[in-house]
Amino acid sequence: MTYFNVDKIKYEGSKSNNIYSFKYYNPEEKLGDKTMAEHLRFSVAYWHTFTADLSDPFGVGTAERDWDNLDEMGKSKARVEAIFEFMEKLNIEYFCFHDVDIAPEGKTLKESNENLDIIVDLIQEKMQQTGKKLLWNTTNNFTHERFVHGAATSSNAEVYAYAAAKVKKSLEIAKKLGSENFVFWGGREGYESLLNTDMKLELDNLANFFKMAKSYAEEIGYEGQFLIEPKPKEPTSHQYDTDVATGHAFLQKYGLDNIFKFNIEANHATLAGHTFQHELRYARDNGLLGSVDANQGHPLLGWDTDEFPTDVYDTTLAMYEILKNGGLNPGGLNFDAKPRRTSFKQEDLLLTHIAGMDTFALGLRVAYKMIEDNFFENIINKKYQTFSEGIGKQIVEGTTSFKELEEYAHNITKIENESDHLEVIKTQINQYILNINNGD
Repeated sequence: MTYFNVDKIKYEGSKSNNIYSFKYYNPEEKLGDKTMAEHLRFSVAYWHTFTADLSDPFGVGTAERDWDNLDEMGKSKARVEAIFEFMEKLNIEYFCFHDVDIAPEGKTLKESNENLDIIVDLIQEKMQQTGKKLLWNTTNNFTHERFVHGAATSSNAEVYAYAAAKVKKSLEIAKKLGSENFVFWGGREGYESLLNTDMKLELDNLANFFKMAKSYAEEIGYEGQFLIEPKPKEPTSHQYDTDVATGHAFLQKYGLDNIFKFNIEANHATLAGHTFQHELRYARDNGLLGSVDANQGHPLLGWDTDEFPTDVYDTTLAMYEILKNGGLNPGGLNFDAKPRRTSFKQEDLLLTHIAGMDTFALGLRVAYKMIEDNFFENIINKKYQTFSEGIGKQIVEGTTSFKELEEYAHNITKIENESDHLEVIKTQINQYILNINNGD
């Protein structure tokens, strides 16, 4: 059966009016020693693309899918066929999933695992036939009612054990399918109120959970990169992995900072009160940038809207950080994004991905040119030039003291600061974007 009645999506350039074409994403085009495909490493999110029904807190699902009338296992099998056709049509190499995305939960853990085994075998067969790869997989330890108080931070030891068993199975799947990364998103690892929470116990238990997961991965020979995905709130009022800096402090405290990196989501960054670039920069500066969930939030809405990325300004600054990081490999750009509830047709799955891929491709082109020109480097070097010589260099190198600085300050007769000209910098970024867009 064919699920998407279009030809393979091709690059036609920015002048094309064909909505089923790439305007900026040319996978074989080289920027430096890598192709666009190698720089961007796009991935399809199984959950939003193939299991989400586009419901929201105020309305039922609107999605119209060819598999809607099948039973649960029938749906799971159809989705395997659909996602591999989808990746082939879009020339996307990777995909990601939670355990419950690919197979329905049974009445018992044993039955759930049996369902998973059937679908994982189908996925493995498709991967071998097509050469498609698993960027990362993870465990859904947040949707089911058993996780009402959390999973690895639950107040119920039996829930903790159940969550561990699910992660064990997911690690085995990761090993079998050659998953390049394994992600932990603590969907309910947090609290509603400190009035009834032992935060230290919960964090200690969470750290032990991570250590046991890593130990089991080593036991079975799984070598994928371990990632934590930060989010500040929603569904809990406070989640323990609030942002990258908070997550970094947690990892350092428990001696896990050499084991984990971060999978950074754009919409989660803005919910934390940060820019996407801020979270990427902090992770890059600390050697912790592992992978990215590529989406955006709505500036007027205070929840995780998971929109497809269409803001070139944001993708430009994101790709600058990613390029300066040396890329994301073995991570990638996973489209943890969904069509709007009003974009309910099956073809909208293709169209939204084309939009997101083009937006990141354009951001890549602009960022690459800015790095070639040392645009930000020149600005920053000029701003901090007083720390490159004299007393400033001594400060940076840690070879001075308060007494020496006081003596130096006594001889200062006038301090002159330089203007940042921040507005000029922003207009120059606009110029880069417009010039690349116009082919200059």
